Amino acid sequence: MHSEYANFGAPSRRRCNFATVSIAVNVALLLVGAAVYMNSGSAELAMPAVRTRGASTRVYAQNPMKNIAAGLAAAGVGTMSFLGASNALTYDEFQGLSYNDVKGSGMANTCPVLATGTSDVKGALKPGTYKFDKFCIEPTSFQVKEDVGKGVKEFIDTKLMTRLTYTLDAMSGTLKVGSGGAIEFKEEDGIDYAPTTVQLPGGARVPFLFTVKELDAKGDISSFGGEFAVPSYRGSTFLDPKGRGAATGYDTAVAIPAGGAGDEDALTKENMKSIKPLTGKAQLSIAKYDSVTGEVAGVFQSVQPSDTDLGAKVPKDIKIQGLWYAQLQQ
Repeated sequence: MHSEYANFGAPSRRRCNFATVSIAVNVALLLVGAAVYMNSGSAELAMPAVRTRGASTRVYAQNPMKNIAAGLAAAGVGTMSFLGASNALTYDEFQGLSYNDVKGSGMANTCPVLATGTSDVKGALKPGTYKFDKFCIEPTSFQVKEDVGKGVKEFIDTKLMTRLTYTLDAMSGTLKVGSGGAIEFKEEDGIDYAPTTVQLPGGARVPFLFTVKELDAKGDISSFGGEFAVPSYRGSTFLDPKGRGAATGYDTAVAIPAGGAGDEDALTKENMKSIKPLTGKAQLSIAKYDSVTGEVAGVFQSVQPSDTDLGAKVPKDIKIQGLWYAQLQQ
């Protein structure tokens, strides 16, 4: 039978043979390319990152975690509870990093550590008035005061819910050192607040504005502390779900009677929004000082109130511990 379908199988086999050859050639080229890439990649991975700054060349470790032990020792911290400073780098090492080095690494949320200097701060720090510059505070633990039973309240551990944006940095102030080692410090400017949220073991979340704003501390080199202002977690123009605010919005909740059923106090707190600053206390100590560079580092502890929902809730006490770093200029 002569039909256009009689020789259907022959050309199909020719097409299959051509496709097989083409695939084999592509696979061979792919293997050659992979071999070349692996050879070049292994050479690059074997080389450390080298940065040239002026006339000197510095070699940086690819993994900044190697500096964590030295960083903790430099700040005078001997316990493993302060491992929050995961990427501990000195100030000079920070200056040698590019934007791409810091981006996504978490290092922007850390303070520099002091790898040089002496722990005999009282003997090395001369009396006088210093500019307290590049002041940085890095928390390593957050605790909330809660009722643990039978009316006993204790600070309990929490889970941090905020991303790596809670470190205070670029702050400045004035430090006065007396002849007998007395210290007076006042914080004046900088990024001195950071909205932060922690979660209690039961699942409740506690927001607060971590800050040392206008810290006025007095004492000596071993320990100096004082009070600071805690601004409202929310601003005056913030509106709650019922449209009420401190400087704008409704005066009372619409379509809800203003009291009369024994809930006048509760409604007053919800209606009368308050952004009045509260007060916290902080204690700092100097662990190390470098008289050549003017760098100083130590540890801190502060207790401050949490968010009050614009005056509607009773604040909780938040205990914060961590590291700090600064540079002194006379």
